[in-house]
Amino acid sequence: MRNLLCLLAALALAGCAPNTQTTATRTATLPPEDAAFTRLSEDYLKGYLAWRPATGTSLGYHQYDGKISDFSAASLVQELARLKQFEKRLAAIDPQRLSVRARYDYRILSQSIKREIFSFETQRIYVNNPMTYAGAIDVNIYIKRNFAPLEQRVRSIISILNQAPNVMAAGRANLAETLPGPFVETAIEMAGGSVDFLAKDLVAALQTVTNKALMAEFTVANQRAQDETTKFKEFLKTQKLPKATDAFALGRTNYAALVADGEMVSLPPEELLEVGLRELHRLQTAFAEAGNEIAPGKPPKGTFQAVQKDHPTEQSLIPDAAKDLDMIRRFITDHHLIAIPSTVRPIVAETPQYLRAMSFASMDIPGPFETKATEAYYYITPPEASWPAAQKDEWLTAFNYYTTDIVSIHEAYPGHYVNFLCLNASQATKIEKIFGSYAFTEGWAHYCEQMMVDEGFAGAPNPDGSPVDKVKAARFRMAQIDEALLRACRFCVSIKMHCLGMSLTEGTKFFQDNCYYEEKPARQEAVRGTFDPEYLYYTLGKLEILKLREDYRQQEGAAFSLEKFHAEMLNYGSPPLRLLREMMLRDTNSWDHTL
Repeated sequence: MRNLLCLLAALALAGCAPNTQTTATRTATLPPEDAAFTRLSEDYLKGYLAWRPATGTSLGYHQYDGKISDFSAASLVQELARLKQFEKRLAAIDPQRLSVRARYDYRILSQSIKREIFSFETQRIYVNNPMTYAGAIDVNIYIKRNFAPLEQRVRSIISILNQAPNVMAAGRANLAETLPGPFVETAIEMAGGSVDFLAKDLVAALQTVTNKALMAEFTVANQRAQDETTKFKEFLKTQKLPKATDAFALGRTNYAALVADGEMVSLPPEELLEVGLRELHRLQTAFAEAGNEIAPGKPPKGTFQAVQKDHPTEQSLIPDAAKDLDMIRRFITDHHLIAIPSTVRPIVAETPQYLRAMSFASMDIPGPFETKATEAYYYITPPEASWPAAQKDEWLTAFNYYTTDIVSIHEAYPGHYVNFLCLNASQATKIEKIFGSYAFTEGWAHYCEQMMVDEGFAGAPNPDGSPVDKVKAARFRMAQIDEALLRACRFCVSIKMHCLGMSLTEGTKFFQDNCYYEEKPARQEAVRGTFDPEYLYYTLGKLEILKLREDYRQQEGAAFSLEKFHAEMLNYGSPPLRLLREMMLRDTNSWDHTL
């Protein structure tokens, strides 16, 4: 959740391979226009995954296991041409002649193609971003999910590791002469982490394999991948870093196109910034007010630091989090906030060693089409056993009892995990299950943090009938706002850095001054904003959901309930929220000018 790098993989759009016979049978019963759109979309998705096989594996389509994208220059040109061809073919279909649901899917697919083209042509991720290559040899899924016998997964790992020379050669050939400094620095860090993972964690994860011939083949492939990744890291350090610049900004015009293509948001950057600053100032005021309830007259930052000292021990961290997760789930059901469509709980566990450098806390959810490794894990990263006591205690302050519950709300109930459960239980179509909106996905989880506290979580009457502990409730409110302040700062820094000339140093100071971060994590957040400008969507998505909820409340009148709103909202996949408004509301005018 607090990781600088993990979103790079998490935000990749996905596709799935169609079953030709099933498609033909289904389209035979559809109206002609819907049938034509279905055939086109299936054709698109087939090619989409053929070029992005790692995405197919993550979705649960294991015919793509052991394959990796071809990043050669010729392949990049061919894939961009394919995207543009489908954009034209899609434009030739009149969406007004489609059924309501098909028209909805048409819009989702259209936006997804536009966003892909933007990444090729405007962000130029294969030319300007060396992280594309530094993190490409990713075999995590083959050891974290038991979807096939281990030896079969080892063969897939070997196949991918053997592609390392091609991937790194493509990176050296494709990358521009001068690159943005933060991109190069982060790619160097990623490459080093990848080598460390291959040398230690991957080997440890496969130590139970007894097939000596297979493991000998693995050892050769693994060493080759380490060597190639190390050489790429040195290439970046010696050839790219000395010439790197601070020219990372998209610019105002491109930034406006990014939010329009990605999330159908038409507000210009300047007006978006006003929205973000207004939310930031509201949160800062609320943070101070909550702090004053705990320690009247004391600075809120110091008050929250005192709150953070109330944390579990190293030994009780995981069991305490699991116990509180059940309590959070009961609160949701007791207060009828959302109908949870499954009794299957996520497994609360320590983050595997090989993922700890990239994860504070996270949900590991199976792909929507996974049929074998269907378990879900809620991972929490404990302090390392080798750390001195003072370092362990510092780490555990981030897992204070109040923040940990807010994180559990975001990651599991009713955040990402419940979103996943509702998606699987819904009547969402293939397209709706595949293509997700960054603002919807992270906006929903972030919205849940505020919604739960607003609905009385931690401020509800005590079971024994004793009065509400107002100080305890204020501590939870501070923890929730602390998370929100970070996201609001991301919102503002994203726009300021990419549209208004804010430097990386100035961005770092903005995080220090406005969400009270220390210099090192503040700089990490600013660096992330250089290559992930869309991290404004945590807050923007939350605000869009709050606006949608209020408009839905006005529309439904006495029939409104939170449970009904959440059920309706989670019934259509994870689309751009502007599109969801069209499905849920009769009047959608001027929606983004009233955020």
